[in-house]
Amino acid sequence: MPQFKGLTILSLLFISGLFFSCKRDSLPKPTAFLALEYPNQEYTLFENKNSNFTFEKNKNTTIKEVKANSVEIHYPEMKATVYLNYKVVNNNLDNLLKDAQKLTYEHFIKADDIVEQPYLNPTHKVYGMYYTLQGDAATNVQFYATDSIHNFMTASLYFYVTPNYDSIYPAKEYIAEDMRVMIETLQWKNQSSLTKSIN
Repeated sequence: MPQFKGLTILSLLFISGLFFSCKRDSLPKPTAFLALEYPNQEYTLFENKNSNFTFEKNKNTTIKEVKANSVEIHYPEMKATVYLNYKVVNNNLDNLLKDAQKLTYEHFIKADDIVEQPYLNPTHKVYGMYYTLQGDAATNVQFYATDSIHNFMTASLYFYVTPNYDSIYPAKEYIAEDMRVMIETLQWKNQSSLTKSIN
């Protein structure tokens, strides 16, 4: 059954490349946030014949497909975009993992805390890490996912406003839930024969 697990899962091979482990004190949560009205979260399947993956996305978003291996999910009312990037694994999983982890921890200077949640779905061969960055970082939620053999994907949330933890918190929480649904519903179309030209 797909689920997020505790940090004991870090012993798995696909997480063994983690090379940043420092952590700051957690940012105290504000006692209250501005109550904002967001549309109810309903999801629909995203699928493209040129892409090697499917997942469920919020119906209230707009999609821009840059290439077969790159998708942008736009939240116009929240001035935010989730960037998805896909790569074919070609005997370079360690490098892909390091690049994904480096992308997250480059924001450590601005982040007050980075919370890691390993994710496992053996049924669909999806293994990854879900990151929540607290504080005034440029990105607040990221994840990577892989089957460790053929497929690798990263996702990053960016707001097009000056980062401020208090003001973007409600929108961040809303989109973070969407990103959880993305990784939990992610499936690889074909795990045995892939077009290397995508990479």
